[in-house]
Amino acid sequence: MRSTIRWAAIWAVLLTFAPLQAQDQAKQGDKPKTSTKPLTKEEVAARRAAVQKAREEAARFLRIRRDKKGKAVAMETSIVRYISPKHPGVVVDLVGAVHIGDKSYYDELNKQFVQYDALLYELVAPEGAKPQPGAGNAGNPVSGLQVGMKNMLELQFQLDCVDYTKENFVHADMSPEEFAASMKKRGESMTQLFFRMLGQGLAQQDPSGSQDAKLFLAFFSKNRAQRMKQVMAEQFQEMEATMSVLNGPDGTTIITERNKKALAVLDREIKKGRKSLGIFYGAGHLPDMEERLAKDGFKPSGRRWLTAWALSPK
Repeated sequence: MRSTIRWAAIWAVLLTFAPLQAQDQAKQGDKPKTSTKPLTKEEVAARRAAVQKAREEAARFLRIRRDKKGKAVAMETSIVRYISPKHPGVVVDLVGAVHIGDKSYYDELNKQFVQYDALLYELVAPEGAKPQPGAGNAGNPVSGLQVGMKNMLELQFQLDCVDYTKENFVHADMSPEEFAASMKKRGESMTQLFFRMLGQGLAQQDPSGSQDAKLFLAFFSKNRAQRMKQVMAEQFQEMEATMSVLNGPDGTTIITERNKKALAVLDREIKKGRKSLGIFYGAGHLPDMEERLAKDGFKPSGRRWLTAWALSPK
């Protein structure tokens, strides 16, 4: 099971909360405090209950669609629309993202994006930064790993498919300096996040080791990309819930503080008179973001799903 847990940790960081341009700066935080003390049965039970609750919340933004026989046919992300009596005439869409996906997925998103007065996007980068089309990994190690994963799974990379230079695109994320300062203040680091995910994974582990076997067989399959997508999609759904649990009551920089920044930009754009707005963020951010929107009176008024990964054989 340990190999599966390592995959889960890597996937959550690479596909849910990136692209991050401040990975090197984030290391300036205090060294993580780790413990080898085993969890009690009560702690394990509490974590599993928390994950189940988070799983239900995360399913509003990312799901595995199945056929009548229960076979996974697609991994999908949602676009959820919100309205608030405090802001008459304003609509806000939370647009869930995974950072590698089918080309058709990004084509559909691009069609959606032109409809907004302002499309707020995530990217830990200097204020107002807009990635150039085809920026790819641009020398960033995390993006480089993402590119490697998209090649293995025969998918596309978000930064290669979305045109961030459009006039209605608005940067709504922390700068590298803000990100690093927040992590240091909280005593956080990316290494700490990784180890916390390992600990959570241990609490959820499947004693049968079936996921390990599926991953091993998929890797050596003649149709490796398709088989690995099927296995990874199942794990990915669990990772969304795991990351929500890890956010905890005090939050984290990687979710809480970045979401605060995004919603501060949203408030600014609404005050400018924008009526149709979208927030394009990794799906793992959206349960927390929805809670914050609710505090400003926003309630869901509609939802539609987009296929991020087609899982059925072509």
